[in-house]
Amino acid sequence: MDMTANLPVAVIGAGPVGLAAAAHLVERGLRPVIFEQGSRVGAALLAWGHVRVFSPWIYNIDAAARALLDRSGWIAPNEGGLPTGGEIVRDYLEPLAALPEIAPNLRLGATVTAVTRQGHDKVSNEGRKESPFVIRYEDADGEHRVLARAVIDASGTWSRPNPIGTDGLAVLGERQAAARIAYGIPDVVGRVHGDYAGKRVLVIGGGHSAINVALALMELQGVALGTEIFWALRHNSVEKLLGGGLNDQLPERGALGLAAKQAMEDGRLNMLTAFAVNRIATKGDGLLVEATLAGKPFSLAVDRIVVTTGFRPDLSFLGELRIALDPVVEAPPALAPLIDPNFHSCGTVPPHGVDELAHPEPGFTIVGSKSYGRAPTFLMVTGYEQVRSVVADIAGDHEVAREVRLVLPETGVCSAVPLTEPEAAVCCGGPASAEVEACCVKDAEAKMEGGSGCGCGSVEAADTKPAAEAGCCRSAA
Repeated sequence: MDMTANLPVAVIGAGPVGLAAAAHLVERGLRPVIFEQGSRVGAALLAWGHVRVFSPWIYNIDAAARALLDRSGWIAPNEGGLPTGGEIVRDYLEPLAALPEIAPNLRLGATVTAVTRQGHDKVSNEGRKESPFVIRYEDADGEHRVLARAVIDASGTWSRPNPIGTDGLAVLGERQAAARIAYGIPDVVGRVHGDYAGKRVLVIGGGHSAINVALALMELQGVALGTEIFWALRHNSVEKLLGGGLNDQLPERGALGLAAKQAMEDGRLNMLTAFAVNRIATKGDGLLVEATLAGKPFSLAVDRIVVTTGFRPDLSFLGELRIALDPVVEAPPALAPLIDPNFHSCGTVPPHGVDELAHPEPGFTIVGSKSYGRAPTFLMVTGYEQVRSVVADIAGDHEVAREVRLVLPETGVCSAVPLTEPEAAVCCGGPASAEVEACCVKDAEAKMEGGSGCGCGSVEAADTKPAAEAGCCRSAA
């Protein structure tokens, strides 16, 4: 007899993917218990609530969640519209969280501090699989524990932005200068415009979030003429961050890159390529950035720094679980080769589910942007497919869990450093000829045979995940 059958399934995180998991659990007749660290659902989205996403509403609403909402009389947004992060929370997540099937099971202001197996530490084997999970969490009333039959970790990565250093560490002086450094996508035109208007601002990062910040600063420049923008890229080329243009099936994503390209051509952005910060010193009301630029010493005096160099997962509360992570990208081992930016260039991540997300701890799964570890770019709809598969497997519907029910929009965007010829030959058969518009030989061959391509591309150009979408090369996986 399964002693855990009557226990709820714990969902950590009440963002789009976490609440989608809850909706799928409800649809399957399973009870969720949802833990959200923020005081509202979608707390991470609200941190960049002013940013308009690339994907229209049709890609941002989970099917099971929509079914629950439709039965409540919810009026859906225009499926072709492009919402901001705040609108996703207001018009979708909050109505979903308020449903009677969800609300009683939602715990806001609840920080999960540990997950383990009842009566078992990490090294204990006997009876482990049959034992329920224990979720320890803290809220305003103190510390609590809840038992669960399974755990879905959809806690995201927003709380752990990458530091400035190219070695993965904070550079010297970075912590001391924290009051003048923002991570992610600050609302430079709105809420915090006073911190940036008329100032010298350094933006560090090579992805769509960096583009968002740079273009917003240009808008601010129009009303505060003294605003100067320095955009620093760690690599030596701007081409890979400029979007897919007309080749991108998410038009806003391509348009963003094209707008940035035009701004560069107009000389409104001071581009610094192959830029690596060594030290930051506080000088009066400003900062002195000591760096290397194209391999040579370089210093720059600025007032503010915006860091958009990506995020990393918080694994601190999973120490007593048996999880398996790729040593490079910190994603599940079966998923990692599909998203590792070291090996892939253009295309889309193939839909994936419970098999690619599996860990040695039965019943535990990481989903959403956290499942990508340190790899950049994640589509919301990819997370919805993940939780559909995972919940089906928890419910015992193993065949349905392994079906593919997702077609992702293609992109012309690339994010990995261009592969050398030997790597390209191994990965994708080498570069494509000019006869076919393709990113590699295998892609060209597939298209010449009437296919849409081989999927031999990769993650798109984004160092951050909120404004980014997902893609990946299948080649060397």
